[in-house]
Amino acid sequence: METMSGTVTSDDGTTITFLEYGTGPGLVIVPGNNRRAHHYATLAGLLAGSYRVTVIDRRGRGRSGPQGADYSVDREAEDVQAVLAARGATFLFGHSYGGLIALHAALLKPPAALAVFDPGVSIDGSFPSGWLPRFTALLDRGRHHAAMALFLRESRLSPLGDAPRPVFWALAFLLLHGSDGPDTKAMMATTPREVGEVVRLDSDGSRYAAVTCPALLLGGGRTPSYLRDVLPRLAQLMPGSWCEIIDGLDHNAPDLNAPEEIAGRLAALMRRTSSV
Repeated sequence: METMSGTVTSDDGTTITFLEYGTGPGLVIVPGNNRRAHHYATLAGLLAGSYRVTVIDRRGRGRSGPQGADYSVDREAEDVQAVLAARGATFLFGHSYGGLIALHAALLKPPAALAVFDPGVSIDGSFPSGWLPRFTALLDRGRHHAAMALFLRESRLSPLGDAPRPVFWALAFLLLHGSDGPDTKAMMATTPREVGEVVRLDSDGSRYAAVTCPALLLGGGRTPSYLRDVLPRLAQLMPGSWCEIIDGLDHNAPDLNAPEEIAGRLAALMRRTSSV
């Protein structure tokens, strides 16, 4: 599969890099926390026969610029808008924290259609963040293994459920010492500010009523309830949106476990909105 890489400059001067696959109408993918553009290669490849898929390396990752002193979701939303404009793309998909960014990018300027999977949205205190101070303290002390084990256990985003603590320590070791280990370790430094933004933006959700474009709100049936249960509430608030909870899928469906299912849903959304 042929891949093209490129860069754009965001409003604050930060360089944002991306990978691009295929030709056709443009779709931009916004990765989640601890993920980079290449983690969505399978998903992009499945769509590349009909669409030009641009996957962002968000700020703080790879050759993109740093988060910056005034980091916020707003800066990342501006990054997304810069990529959409530069690539002439009209469709937008965000995963996890990237879903929160995609929603805020749509508040700036709505795409032709928006899709999110398990977006990192907190409504009425729904997002659990009591672990964040401990995680940040461990990072500050250079204890990345302990910090990753804590993140995996407390976020409940891995498929391990209520496994004993040593199991989380083993998975943390594999993540930090595997082929993606250096990248994963580097990206951990972005987590405190990203989770801090989820907490800062906690609300009754009414701000998202201003997202008026067609919006597909996807979630996994095996996703933790604090993410999954936000989706029906968003669907009630956002005109033109609808919610689909997919049985058997977990939080890493787009990037790891079920890219075929997600690609099919995205393609159906783009066909549907292109014909309107």
